[in-house]
Amino acid sequence: MDRSILHVDMNACYASIECLYDPSIRDKPVAVGGDAEARHGIILAKNQIAKKYGVTTGEALWQAKQKCPQLVIIKPHYDRYLRFSALARQIYNSYTDQVESFGLDECWLDVSGSVHLFGDSTVIAEEIRERVKRELGITVSVGVSYNKVFAKLGSDLKKPDAVSVLTRDNYRDKVWPLPASDLLYVGRATTRKLYNHGIETIGQLANTDPELLQAWFGKVGMILYWFANGLDNSPVMAVGDETIIKSIGNSTTTPRDLMNELDAKIVFYMLAESVAERMRDHGFLAKTVQISVRDNGLFWYQKQMKLDEPTCLASELCDTAMELLRMSYRWQNPLRSIGIRGCDLIPATTPKQLKLFEDEAEREKLEQLERAVDDIRRRFGHYAIYRAVVEFDPTLKHINPKEDHTIHPIGYFKAI
Repeated sequence: MDRSILHVDMNACYASIECLYDPSIRDKPVAVGGDAEARHGIILAKNQIAKKYGVTTGEALWQAKQKCPQLVIIKPHYDRYLRFSALARQIYNSYTDQVESFGLDECWLDVSGSVHLFGDSTVIAEEIRERVKRELGITVSVGVSYNKVFAKLGSDLKKPDAVSVLTRDNYRDKVWPLPASDLLYVGRATTRKLYNHGIETIGQLANTDPELLQAWFGKVGMILYWFANGLDNSPVMAVGDETIIKSIGNSTTTPRDLMNELDAKIVFYMLAESVAERMRDHGFLAKTVQISVRDNGLFWYQKQMKLDEPTCLASELCDTAMELLRMSYRWQNPLRSIGIRGCDLIPATTPKQLKLFEDEAEREKLEQLERAVDDIRRRFGHYAIYRAVVEFDPTLKHINPKEDHTIHPIGYFKAI
């Protein structure tokens, strides 16, 4: 017997919530974006009116303003979005205990065990759609299918405020004509590779010899084949289950271009403190440090390095980040944005081999010091204490990466 899987996607989540808090902008083109003056100038979300003008998520604010001069841009209020996300989950939880988040505004629900109580999956989807609209004042699109991949595709088929059903009988007609990029976890790089092999649609992908796909993409090729043919059997996690966290990171577009190593060190330290604090909060150590760099000509790259010892110390993360930067960047252009990430995470309780010539007591003192800084910031705010290095430039001093950025959960499949 097939499962009954729903994927619920809040329509224009951030922008819709902002319109609830300020009804005067409800009939205007609205976008939620960063601070243009601080150069966090990216569109994070837009309402349906702005979408009609061609405003897209991820584009620069100045580009969006060119398309729609009357666009109302609002800074994000993540506390509001988290609240509505929790309220929506309360609604979902009344139908099933298998509710798996995919970001703040999306969830999968397995209602296979609930259909005898509430009606079939389509009836449940319609009821959820109506309840969210009535109780929260925002709309959702719901995809209904027999697996997670097609359920998510279904929620994208018709927006806003709609229910779409993909079954074993109709998915070839509805899914296969779609571009391959619409398939879950098929990003730009994979789309380009598929195109180079003459594959543009999900149907073409589904009908490609799986041995060829495996030869081109390795094991990822088989996942692509399974997804395109609706062979996804991955479960929807039960409430309370935790997704394995593989990395924790932060990045920022800086208030001004970074001109030299000192500038980069200031920002790397602030980002590293945010990353290290979150690793300590969740009980992790990083075995690898990764940096991402974008210059003012929009050239971008990533580099990473294994650590001699797993760490949750901001000082060690920053030192490694600076070593990676010195090895890989020659300052041809100033830097516009940088990021740092702790990867290959392991539990902080993992036993480790002590080294004869390493002062472990000194590392423990450093960790205690950084934990004390965490406590001070929790009690008195982020700017209550900071490293002396940031005093070299007051312009860069006022970056608060932990509170100004929200890290969304990812699925347990590795992104392709």
